[in-house]
Amino acid sequence: MQLEKTRRKTNSHHFNGLSVEEIGDDHLYTGMETPMKKDAFKLSDEEKKERISILFEEIMDVMGLDLNDDSLKGTPKRVAKMYIDEIFSGLNPANKPKVALFDNKYQYNQMLVEKNITFYSNCEHHFVPIIGKAHIAYISSGKVIGLSKLNRIVQYYAKRPQVQERLTNQIAFELKSILNTEDVTVIIDAKHLCVSSRGIKDDTSATVTAYYGGKFNSSEKITELQNYLNS
Repeated sequence: MQLEKTRRKTNSHHFNGLSVEEIGDDHLYTGMETPMKKDAFKLSDEEKKERISILFEEIMDVMGLDLNDDSLKGTPKRVAKMYIDEIFSGLNPANKPKVALFDNKYQYNQMLVEKNITFYSNCEHHFVPIIGKAHIAYISSGKVIGLSKLNRIVQYYAKRPQVQERLTNQIAFELKSILNTEDVTVIIDAKHLCVSSRGIKDDTSATVTAYYGGKFNSSEKITELQNYLNS
């Protein structure tokens, strides 16, 4: 009964008049915010891990795996812990990095670039990894942020089911809010395993997305930034 109810619910989903089956592998991006239920945090992290463990054990059982095998019996709990404490920990606002700003006492008024920030995320369409690098630049409006916090902000938004366009914008808007400036750029270059390991199985392509804000919306600044990134 529950399985049939789930099947009916899944098949009823439509986007712009297209069914899930018709959309197939097409890339969807429905908004800036990560889609979350209103009661997303009704359960504690421990309760979520317990539920996920039970459900993942059922998935493994349906696939025909022997859950009595020594190598597999701990897998449901390991997956549940990984989901909540690690790869999807960015869903919980409690894990958002605390950021302190400092006065720009050096009076450094040129762009600051933090490049090649490695991140691991997961495609929200197939729940397989997105692996890439983020490049961040900003021009101080009077305050500066610790370099490690730039990395932490990237990791926070990456650790959730994602779409690369949304990830790019979420990082950019967070930095604009924290730094109180429009002069922010975020560039992401990533490989999607939903493309390379399944579907079209293209292991050579990569996806690049970019956000250019404020003074970075000029060909001169973009060229200067690209020179930094390519050096």
